[in-house]
Amino acid sequence: MIKSISNRRSIRKFKDTAIPKEMIEEILNAGRLAPSSKNRQPWKFTVVSGHSKNDMLLSMKQGLLREREGVPQLPNSKQHLAGAEYTLEIMEQAPITVFVTNPLGIELSDHLNQEDRIYEICNSQSIGAAMENMTLTATELGLGSLWICDIYFAYEELSRWLNTEGTLTAAMSFGYSDECPRPRPRKNMEDVVEWRV
Repeated sequence: MIKSISNRRSIRKFKDTAIPKEMIEEILNAGRLAPSSKNRQPWKFTVVSGHSKNDMLLSMKQGLLREREGVPQLPNSKQHLAGAEYTLEIMEQAPITVFVTNPLGIELSDHLNQEDRIYEICNSQSIGAAMENMTLTATELGLGSLWICDIYFAYEELSRWLNTEGTLTAAMSFGYSDECPRPRPRKNMEDVVEWRV
């Protein structure tokens, strides 16, 4: 597993090659087997490919257009909008995008009390574990992946299109890599680890 951790990269160029359904099922199963707080398993996976991909991309485009020309949901993140538009191009290339919704999630607009906020943090950690399992499994299978947070620029539009119970939490695109990016810099161990003995 450490080899997959070391070899995993965020892929932004994908080949136009279909992925066998069995491989996607193996990736999804890895996500399903992740640990979760109180075993709540706060995830539902929606696999988007084929004709559905066009509708998903249209929803993403509509959200990005609203952010640029209408009433933005993320007004203080305008400097990242060009990056989100680039992410849309990557999603167009990737044969598969998986959206993760949290059936237990609380809407972004809701005000949270302290206990609800803790539940949301715990559920987010659980979903992060599922996503990590998925990206590492993809690496083991010889696939590339891109963990996508730019979906929040089109949160309303994508949530409406997904039309599934819960809150949209994450997305990841998968495909055969058409690039070999170098590893990105990481902080040194001494900068991130504090030993207390």
